[in-house]
Amino acid sequence: MAQKKFIIEVEKGREAKDGRPSMGPVYRSLFAKDGFPPPIPGMESCWDVFRLSVEKYPNNRMLGHREIVNGEAGKYVWQTYKEVYDIVIKIGNSIRACGVDEGAKCGIYGANCAEWIMSMEACNAHGLYCVPLYDTLGADAVEFIICHAEVSIAFVEEKKIPELFKTFPNSTKYLRTIVSFGKVTPDQREEVEKLGLAIYSWDEFLQLGQNKQFDLPEKKKTDICTIMYTSGTTGDPKGVLISNESIVTLVSGVKCVLDTMNEHLTAKDVYLSYLPLAHIFDRVIEEFFISQGASIGFWRGDIKLLLEDIAELKPTIFCAVPRVLDRVYSGLQQKISSGGLLKKTMFNVAYSYKQSNMRKGQKTGEAAPIFDKIVFSKVKQGLGGRVRIILSGAAPLATHIEAFLRVVTCSVVLQGYGLTESCAGTFVSLPHEFSMLGTVGPPVPNVDVCLESVPEMGYDALSDTPRGEICIRGKTVFSGYYKREDLTKEVLIDGWLHTGDIGEWQPDGAMKIIDRKKNIFKLSQGEYVAVENLENICGLVPDIDSIWIYGNSFESFLVAVVNPNKQALERWAEENGVSGDFDSLCENPLAKEYILGELTKVGKEKKLKGFEFVKGVHLDPVPFDMERDLLTPTYKKKRPQLLKYYKDIIDNMYQTVNKPRA
Repeated sequence: MAQKKFIIEVEKGREAKDGRPSMGPVYRSLFAKDGFPPPIPGMESCWDVFRLSVEKYPNNRMLGHREIVNGEAGKYVWQTYKEVYDIVIKIGNSIRACGVDEGAKCGIYGANCAEWIMSMEACNAHGLYCVPLYDTLGADAVEFIICHAEVSIAFVEEKKIPELFKTFPNSTKYLRTIVSFGKVTPDQREEVEKLGLAIYSWDEFLQLGQNKQFDLPEKKKTDICTIMYTSGTTGDPKGVLISNESIVTLVSGVKCVLDTMNEHLTAKDVYLSYLPLAHIFDRVIEEFFISQGASIGFWRGDIKLLLEDIAELKPTIFCAVPRVLDRVYSGLQQKISSGGLLKKTMFNVAYSYKQSNMRKGQKTGEAAPIFDKIVFSKVKQGLGGRVRIILSGAAPLATHIEAFLRVVTCSVVLQGYGLTESCAGTFVSLPHEFSMLGTVGPPVPNVDVCLESVPEMGYDALSDTPRGEICIRGKTVFSGYYKREDLTKEVLIDGWLHTGDIGEWQPDGAMKIIDRKKNIFKLSQGEYVAVENLENICGLVPDIDSIWIYGNSFESFLVAVVNPNKQALERWAEENGVSGDFDSLCENPLAKEYILGELTKVGKEKKLKGFEFVKGVHLDPVPFDMERDLLTPTYKKKRPQLLKYYKDIIDNMYQTVNKPRA
């Protein structure tokens, strides 16, 4: 059978010249073979996305939150598109009444909620730059962003007000007005007024512009609608300038993919908003939902209660970062292994049967309808019972987890890839194409993509298996880094955004992310090691949740810090008569030996070179986290910080492994 191919070539590749590496051919999505999808008529700006839906679906449920009755969370209560619109107009008038005009920077700080979206829409209406503030970038990040972006008005979640005050007095050079999503205490008012600033509760602020009417300025496609600060793994956050056109173009591209694949999004769809709105991934998903007149329900802000919120809201589309899906997977694995022999056997039979039918090309819902009913429906109920699409983004999803979820959730599971700089959605795998497992799929139909060779890492974009740095061109690409022309020039070259990620084209036109350009180091014997690729391979060991591999040019081998999977390690201990709780197991030399053995096994299977094998491990029971500054908000490892944190452990591992055997 001929291989399906989901991309078409639009320009030939070129050889290396004038010191520039060679580039592979330029491809775009097969769905754009007759040109990119046309813009949606009348939709020029993010304000139009909302305004058109208010005209079309005034009475649809737009924003919902759980009512708290006597301390207990009850049902979702909803505001319609028209109700939200009326509040947004009031907020806009109040902002303008404070003397804040078009082009000013407006900060929004807090967890996702209806007020967040309303504040954002008021920015869209009046041509203000919406600047999300978030503290997961580190304690000083909020102050840095306010001062760097010159934020003059900030909307803040009630419980974040004390955090905002920590940025005083430096931030007050720019910040003049603070609006709480809830109430303001007398002490807070006093502190703010001492500094000559104004602070309002939500209700007070809505009254402020009551008898005033401000015209909405004309908005152009090229206008910047948001500055999103991204966390780079080193240095200060960078302000990514995103235009109206980037978001509007992405909305029409996503619509085109879903329509072509017969997975239309309609006004009946429901989305759970829990991924931070301060990140581009959630922001564009919510813009897309708003464009279709669909409903957005907010979580309560506690990851432990997420499944309860899902059960109450019953979303139809579920977006997640791999960390959330890892939890879902571990929970399901635990349930399966604690079930009796009959249940386990039944599950395994159903799983194998359904997966083999899906591999043959059958759709998720048609591969094993009987088993879906008897065996897998419980999993579907766990996600509320109505989820039909699960989309994973922001970091790579382990292949074994993706395969598992595709079978057991009775939903289409898609993996996407994009950067803040490319407005989130650049590649997305396609429904019902099982061969795309472990890839991020073909490009969305509104960008061109090519690979640029990276000779120093041995990646050649013109070889039979084309590999190289992923470069993106199109209207979704950002307009530059705010006040950082130097950094903009480094990544935007001749209209191509250089992502820093190394990809490999698959025969069907899907992209596989295999490495990161900068994460490369040299061992003492002169061999280069591409560490992300190795971590992806080691991540295939089911007994580990996360791994950070380290090497340097003074040593000839690699060592690693591993977060083992608690259930897996405890199961191994029980089977091997090793006693102790999880923390003491992580200290146990036998456990280290076992994990090292598993890493070696997968290394041999994947035919790693001798110097690519990990020779020493430290098991840390505490997962890498943002609190210790070891991860960025999108869960990428901060390598310099990891090295600093684990320095003594690394030195110790090298000494132990290097010690001559007696």
